[in-house]
Amino acid sequence: MTLSKYSQIPSDEIIARTTQALESHGMSVKIAKNGAEAKSLVLGLLPKGAEVMDMTSMTLDTIGVSKEIQESGVYKSARKISYTLDQVKQAKEIHSLRDTPDWTVGSVHAVTEEGSLMVASQSGSQLAAYSFGSDHLIFVIGAQKIVKNLDEGFKRLYEHCLVLESDRAHKAYGVPASAINKVFILHQEVKKSRITVILVKEVLGF
Repeated sequence: MTLSKYSQIPSDEIIARTTQALESHGMSVKIAKNGAEAKSLVLGLLPKGAEVMDMTSMTLDTIGVSKEIQESGVYKSARKISYTLDQVKQAKEIHSLRDTPDWTVGSVHAVTEEGSLMVASQSGSQLAAYSFGSDHLIFVIGAQKIVKNLDEGFKRLYEHCLVLESDRAHKAYGVPASAINKVFILHQEVKKSRITVILVKEVLGF
């Protein structure tokens, strides 16, 4: 199996089927033709002055959303504020900023045609906000991350995402490799209007 298998934008039919499944599972879905349009959709959803946590994401970095949230001055950047706090003495405040922000923007590693989202994590730092902590959640997802089902999703996580993330981590931090220590699967959102998924018809992220 080659990495390229997981780097292909699926047909409009598959994207439409996935959209319908996600919406039936309590999520709102918007389709963007490219990263620039996805960025515009994200910024259109975020209220000015809102407390926003942008999770570490190649996708958000690529389309410029991370920089906009942290540096524009339009939003109260939970990430930026957390960096100003003492990592030991103010650990609880840091967790609060990152785990229970009003708004969270992030991405996932796989989305199934059956309407589930999958996130692999080494530390789990983003999972509290994703699962329950954040009142409003926006996922920006390159459509190449769509897979048939959970079985294919796990294959994508281990055979594709982990390989690329390990290479990135090795170059960036000098560590031997990354690891998948925790996996979050979102099947159904029970809180109405909490989650918006932006599916992008462009290869973004891993």
